[in-house]
Amino acid sequence: MLYSRSSRKTCFGVSLLLLASSCWLSASLYAQGPLDYQLPPKPILDLADAKLAPRVLIDDAGKYMVLRERDAYVGIDDLAKEELRLGGLRIDPATNIGSRTRYYTGLSIKDLNNPDKAARPVTGLPGSTGAGQPAKLKLANFSWSPDEEHLAFTNTTATGVELWVLDLEGANAKRLLPSGDATPQSLAGRLNANMGSVVQWLTEDELLVKVVSSKREPLIKRAGAVPSGPTVSSNDGAKAQNRTYQDLLQNPYDEHDFSQLARSELMHVNLQGKVKPWRGDGMYRSVMVSPDREYVLVSEVKTPFSYLVPYYRFPTSYTVYTRAGKQVATVADVPLIEELPKGFMAERTGRRDFEWRADRPHTLVYAEVLDGGDPENEVPFRDEVFLLEAPFTGEGKSILKTQQRFRGIEWGDDRTAIAYDLWWPTRNLKIYTFDPSDAAVEPVVLFDRNYQDRYSDPGNTVTVRGKYGEDVLAMDDGTAYLLGDGYTPSGQFPFLTRVDLRTGATDTLYKSRYTDRVESLYRFDPKRKQLLVGIESPSDYPNFYLRDVMKPGEAGLQQLTDFPNPFAAIASAHKEVIEYKRADGVGLTGTLYLPPGFDRNSGEKLPMIMWAYPVEYKDKSSAGQNTSNSNEFTYPYWGSALYWVMRGYAVLDDAAFPIVGEGDEEPNDSFRKQLVANAKAGIDAVDALGYIDRERVAVGGHSYGAFMVANLLAHSDLFAAGIARSGAYNRTLTPFGFQSEERSYWDSPEVYYTMSPFMHADKVNEPLLLIHGAADNNSGTYPMQSERYFNALKGLGATARLVMFPHESHGYRSRETIMHLLWEQDEWLEKYVKGGEGNAVRERMAEAEQ
Repeated sequence: MLYSRSSRKTCFGVSLLLLASSCWLSASLYAQGPLDYQLPPKPILDLADAKLAPRVLIDDAGKYMVLRERDAYVGIDDLAKEELRLGGLRIDPATNIGSRTRYYTGLSIKDLNNPDKAARPVTGLPGSTGAGQPAKLKLANFSWSPDEEHLAFTNTTATGVELWVLDLEGANAKRLLPSGDATPQSLAGRLNANMGSVVQWLTEDELLVKVVSSKREPLIKRAGAVPSGPTVSSNDGAKAQNRTYQDLLQNPYDEHDFSQLARSELMHVNLQGKVKPWRGDGMYRSVMVSPDREYVLVSEVKTPFSYLVPYYRFPTSYTVYTRAGKQVATVADVPLIEELPKGFMAERTGRRDFEWRADRPHTLVYAEVLDGGDPENEVPFRDEVFLLEAPFTGEGKSILKTQQRFRGIEWGDDRTAIAYDLWWPTRNLKIYTFDPSDAAVEPVVLFDRNYQDRYSDPGNTVTVRGKYGEDVLAMDDGTAYLLGDGYTPSGQFPFLTRVDLRTGATDTLYKSRYTDRVESLYRFDPKRKQLLVGIESPSDYPNFYLRDVMKPGEAGLQQLTDFPNPFAAIASAHKEVIEYKRADGVGLTGTLYLPPGFDRNSGEKLPMIMWAYPVEYKDKSSAGQNTSNSNEFTYPYWGSALYWVMRGYAVLDDAAFPIVGEGDEEPNDSFRKQLVANAKAGIDAVDALGYIDRERVAVGGHSYGAFMVANLLAHSDLFAAGIARSGAYNRTLTPFGFQSEERSYWDSPEVYYTMSPFMHADKVNEPLLLIHGAADNNSGTYPMQSERYFNALKGLGATARLVMFPHESHGYRSRETIMHLLWEQDEWLEKYVKGGEGNAVRERMAEAEQ
């Protein structure tokens, strides 16, 4: 086997007895080849295996709370099933649904008018007796009926996807599709959930669903398939500067299979289970029903396909049909989008961003660029917004021009709407009210702000169900309502305000005053003067309450749920948000955890793990804001570093790593320098509190956080070891931009080179654990990134270990993987941080260099 530099020094510089034991440890840790899945130590295992509380759905009227049970993980056998990766989709060809779909395993309903009563289990589901739920339900695609008396959803079986509907009042579910004569041998008639929306309500008792096309042709069996010729891509000189997408089509076989898996027929289904055709065969993507339920806007993917971009940039038509399925008009034929101008604010020409106007029966809304879609063009207005009435032909009516890129509208009434536009290079967001009936009336700017400035965030608009059952602005005599997170320099105090839509003036109706817990504001009912809120503390799981804003304090609270804390073992860990500054004065924060029972006055020095993720800013003020809250519930999810509090480590979690570039300077122009400054400031801050041994500090991160880890080990000597998961390490492999970098490699080759840890692998002299999902689908983080980086480290004699998890994507899902992940990380930290071997390696190397 090949030894790293550190293992060679250990093996050849000691007695024969020590040689044998040391080399055995090295072989066991660095052995290449298959390894059975392992379990982490019991303190970590108990937390990682805790049963999760259900997720909830609440109707707008506040009558029903649907509790959806869920499992924390899937089995590796589920991930190992056949999966086709086509055009940016990942599909299970046996069942015709996304192979990475997250499922729920059971349902119950709580009556919010009688919140003290226990939730009722839903009856009628497969194997349900009314006393409980079966273990293997796979429920997804939940959709409220227009009157919110029913809830449609899907259930995935071994042979396909079924359509179910839940009667909320009776807490009873029934299957609508497949029909009774469907057989497992034929998928025709079963739902096709491979692409886009699968279930839409047409009326209160009728649905439109996508089913597998009866014209589908067999998929190509790749093994032994004989090609008829080469795969050819060409370019006529146009610039196609696209990000490094994954799961793209690669050859004619892929094109065939994509077209077959995307083919659907649209069916009309009523609540009695009667099925009739609505539209024939097509590659239907989205289905959008008008507010009055009289028209349907359907988008359909066309050919030619592309090997450069995902399916949502393939040619697409947008066509309006009547409720009966009769074609009315095609409102857009969008060609293949392979070429766009450079920059995040680049946009295609032509009609885009279609939606139905929520306060009108059947009015289409869309936008078009005024700058050619090129951010480099200087124009007074970037976008224009139009209305298109039935019969949906001819030119639309202009209602608004936006100074920046249009980002959406909240509809109020005939005279009032709120629009949003955004510009990435300056991080600017404008929110303004305008009169959609008269484009000559000047819009009123309500808020003009840096959207990264969380202290000035006015909040999100409150909506209610309007005349046609769609969400519209909750308004009262020219005012609207806003719910805000409430971050301030002195803490977090979520709020409800009223904003005057004519002047932008606000007044506060409610402001949370808790200093020992967090109150999150989810929804406001203006008629009842009630807020739906969630309340949590470090040891109290988030639970739902109704708050009467007219009553003070606890007198206005009514508890709706009582979910227990599944992570009670970690509840006694000390938790605090610490604030500190880096050398250039930028304010930083991190959430510090100390082990349960640790005496902060003892003088004991703990090993520490710092976990972080870099974020780019255009101003130091926003970068230095504190958006952490020590009163948030302590939630050790699968990728968390919090588990190691139970193993005797201090953990500095979510340590702030801002990368700032003000004015003409881009953040990445000084990425490495700021990265090291952030890390040093965090270690200095915890060290000054007297809790840690700064020679035993590890750094970890996922994705761009892994990129951060590799850079820190190459360009500083602050850490004893590192853990880098699912990262990208060679930026020349992402040449047309990455993360928040808009420039291409050819624009700024020195930035790409300087930022790439692969180019500086020879400088890594601390142990680095590399982990990657072998089926990573995230843009830029190809598994090859970790494989090539590890090969470089190994070739240079660094101490490194590469763990590739079969079938896992950018985020890991199977229980087997996650338990082994925790074991790998624990072994690495125990050996190189708590045991101090990482520091010993560094000291020996320094001595050798002298």
